Amino acid sequence: MKQDVKRAVVLLSGGLDSATALAMAQDRGYECHVLSFDYGQRSVTELNAARNIAEQLGVADHRVLRLHLEDFGGSALTDTSIEVPEGETEGVPVTYVPARNTVFLSLALGWAEVLEADAIFIGVNAVDYSGYPDCRPEFVAAFETMANLATRRGVCGDPIHIEAPLMDLTKADIIREGTRLGIDYAFTVSCYQADDEGRACGRCDSCRLRAKGFVDAGVADSTRYM
Repeated sequence: MKQDVKRAVVLLSGGLDSATALAMAQDRGYECHVLSFDYGQRSVTELNAARNIAEQLGVADHRVLRLHLEDFGGSALTDTSIEVPEGETEGVPVTYVPARNTVFLSLALGWAEVLEADAIFIGVNAVDYSGYPDCRPEFVAAFETMANLATRRGVCGDPIHIEAPLMDLTKADIIREGTRLGIDYAFTVSCYQADDEGRACGRCDSCRLRAKGFVDAGVADSTRYM
């Protein structure tokens, strides 16, 4: 591998946030190696969106790993017997997938070591989000500490950084930044229960946050709805 190339592994779900994080990584000069997961989620059309986004942005590599998190269940996104809520909820919602970001970042960390990547980008956000515990800055900081205790790079004094560039942005801020970077959000899928064509329900928590973000940003909403 070329030693003078600045590489990053970027987690890409196919949604608005992760697509923006990918564009921001590229804007910062990283050669982006993109990782998506088929983890038994309710809406697999987001993986088609991820492939489209990766192709449009011309990433160095895009891989999709199959995980069977539906074998555990415990979330409305991986267990079809649990309904996706369509109103305001208290506490951690049932759409939280247990340990999802911990698992995703751990696999990204392994690939980052192989690639000799300097950073892992994840599109988590702690402002306009659904209240997931693994989207908080404390979690990202703790994972970075663990990553550099657990890896050859880390113990040799060449740490891998966990970058969460959206952490302190509102959804409107994220949309404005992505628009500046040329993202066509029509190709992204954020809905928890999108149909087979990738059209959004317009009622779930993710849809409501996304729609409000476009209004607040003053940007036309290109989301395709059912």
